[in-house]
Amino acid sequence: MFTAGEYDVIVIGAGHAGVEAGLAAARIGCRTLLATLSMDNIALMPCNPSVGGPAKGHLVRELDALGGEMGVNADKTCIQFRMLNTGKGPAVHALRAQADKKLYQFTMKETCENTPNLDVKQILIDDILIEDGAVKGVVVETGETYLAPAVILATGTYLRGRIIIGEHTYTGGPNGQRAAMKLTDSLKKAGVRLMRFKTGTPARVDARTLDYDKMQIQPGDDEARNFSFMSDVTTREQIPCWLTYTNEKTHDIIRRNMSRAPMANGIIEGIGPRYCPSIETKILRFPDKERHQLFLEPEGIHTNEVYVQGMSTSMPMDVQFEFLHTIPGLEHCHIMRAGYAIEYDCIDPLQLKPTLEFKDISGFFSAGQSNGTSGYEEAAAQGIIAGINAAMFIKGEEPLILKRSDAYIGVLIDDLVTKGTSEPYRIMTSRAEYRLLLRQDNADQRLTPLGRRVGLVSDARWVRFEEKQSQIEEVEQQLQSTVIHPNQETQQRLESAGIDPIRTSTTLYDLLRRPGVTYETLKRGFDLPDISTEVRQQIEIAITYEGYIRKQKEQVAHMEKLESKLLPEDIDYQEVPSLREEAREKLALIRPRSVGQASRISGVSPADISVLLVWLEQQRRLQQARQKGEE
Repeated sequence: MFTAGEYDVIVIGAGHAGVEAGLAAARIGCRTLLATLSMDNIALMPCNPSVGGPAKGHLVRELDALGGEMGVNADKTCIQFRMLNTGKGPAVHALRAQADKKLYQFTMKETCENTPNLDVKQILIDDILIEDGAVKGVVVETGETYLAPAVILATGTYLRGRIIIGEHTYTGGPNGQRAAMKLTDSLKKAGVRLMRFKTGTPARVDARTLDYDKMQIQPGDDEARNFSFMSDVTTREQIPCWLTYTNEKTHDIIRRNMSRAPMANGIIEGIGPRYCPSIETKILRFPDKERHQLFLEPEGIHTNEVYVQGMSTSMPMDVQFEFLHTIPGLEHCHIMRAGYAIEYDCIDPLQLKPTLEFKDISGFFSAGQSNGTSGYEEAAAQGIIAGINAAMFIKGEEPLILKRSDAYIGVLIDDLVTKGTSEPYRIMTSRAEYRLLLRQDNADQRLTPLGRRVGLVSDARWVRFEEKQSQIEEVEQQLQSTVIHPNQETQQRLESAGIDPIRTSTTLYDLLRRPGVTYETLKRGFDLPDISTEVRQQIEIAITYEGYIRKQKEQVAHMEKLESKLLPEDIDYQEVPSLREEAREKLALIRPRSVGQASRISGVSPADISVLLVWLEQQRRLQQARQKGEE
C-alpha cells in the first residue's frame, strides 16, 4: 500500500461544509488535506444561487463571527442584497444575497488554494481506514493512501448519488458530477448507520427568452449590506430578481401527469425536504391553492442562466417544457438545464457527539448534508465546527461546543445529535428558544471571543471587534450618565429634535427607550458622538428590548443548571433505578453529554430527568465518601 501523504486532518468533500472545515483546521495550524471530486467545483452551488435568508442568514453571520469564510466570500461575489422581515422585530431580520455562482465558486477555490497548511487535491476516496475504534486515514480509488488521525466526512449529496428525471435515472452527483459509489460500503463496514434522502432542483432557463414585462421586479436594498463583520463595502451594483406565479393551467398539466412523477410511481425512494418541496408535491399537498409564487433569480453576471426558484421538479422533460410555458413571462422560455431530483446516502446524526465526532470512532467527524441537513448555510455551519473540533482533537485541547443559547449553530447541531432527523433538516427561527439573544446583528459579540480562543479569529478581526465593543460601551456610558432636566433649554432641544417634552429629569439612556426616538434624533438635540450604523443598531436594540433580553437571560441561566450537570460517558442506564424503559433505550442510544441535553430527547420525560438528577447526586456523595475513606 503506497502512502502518498500524511496529514493532521483530512476533509472528504469540498462543498460548503468541506471548505469551511478545511479552512478552519488549516488556519488553526493543522496540516490539512481537502479532497474534492473536481477541482472545478469547489464550493459549487448546485441549487439556488443565494446565501442567507430567514435563520440561514443568522448562520452565515455566526460563521463569520467565528472566523469562517462564507460571509466574506458572499460579500465579494454577490449581485444583490436584501434584508428580509424588516416589518418584524430585530430577532427575525434576515439578510439574503444573490450570488454570482461561478464567481463565488472560483473565489472560494482561490482562497482554499492559497491558505497555508491546506492542500487541495482532486481525488475520489473509496475507503476510510479504521483501527481499534480510531480513524487512521483514507484510501483513494487509484490505490494510494493518505494518513491522518482526524478525518471529516463532508460528502454532501454525492454518496451513492442517483439523478432522476422522469423515468430516466443514472448514477451521479449534482450538475453532472461523479458520485462516490464505494464509500458507503466502507461506512457500513465501520458500523455507521445510514439513511436515504432526496433533494431536487428546478430548471434553469435562458434570460433572453423571458418576458420580464409580465413579472414584478424585485430589486436589492438601496442601503449597502454585508454578511461579514470585516466587510467595508458601501456601494454595490445590483441585479434585480423577478416575481411571477403558477396558475390553474400549470397545476392541471402537473395533475394530469402525476402518474409519471418519480415521487408518485415509486422511482424515488429517498425522503425529501418538507420545507422545500417539489412543485408536484405542492400541487398534491395544497390542492385548493390557486397559484404558487416563483422567483426568477439570475445565476451570475456572465451567464444567461436564470434559476426558477419555487419550481423544483423531477418530472419528465416533456412535462417540464409544457408547464413552464404556462407561467407568465416564461411562455417562450428555453430550458438550459433540466430540473431533477437526486437521491443520496447520509448518516444518522444521532451517532455524533455535539462536537460532530462519531461516538464510536475516535477522530472521525461528519458535517453538512452527509448529516441529513439541507442548505449551503447549514452545511457550512457544521463544517466550521467540525474543522475546529478536529483541530482541537489533534492539539489535545477542549472542543468547542456551542449551546442553544450561544448560537443558531448550537441549535442546529443540538437538534441533529439529540433529536435526529427523519427528513432533510432545515434551520428556522422557530427552532430557537432564545431568538432575541441570537440576533444576526450581535453574532460577533456572542461568538468572536470563542473564535479567538480556539485560534481561528485573526488579529485584524480581533482588533476591529475590540474597537467596536469599546465604542458601544463608551456611548452607553455617556447615555446613562447624561441627565437632562425639564428646563426651557432642554425642552427647546427636544423640540428641535422632534422629541416630545419631558416632565421629570431623565437620562438620555431612558429617553432612547421611547417609541420613535432613535440615536440619530437624540444626536440632533444633544452632544453625542458620530458612530457607525452597526454600533448604533446594537445600542438601540439593547436599550429598546432591555427588559425582554433580561428575561431571556434568566431563562438561559435556569437551563444552564441542567447543562452544567454532565453525565459520565460510560454510564450504564440499566443500572440507574426507576428510569422508564423507553428512557433507558433513548438515553443509551444517544448518550447525552449533559442532563440538559437528555431533557430534550423525545421519549425522556421530566420524571426521568428527576431520576437522573437524584442518581447523579447519589454518585457525587459516594465519590466524596470514597475519597474521605482513602484519606
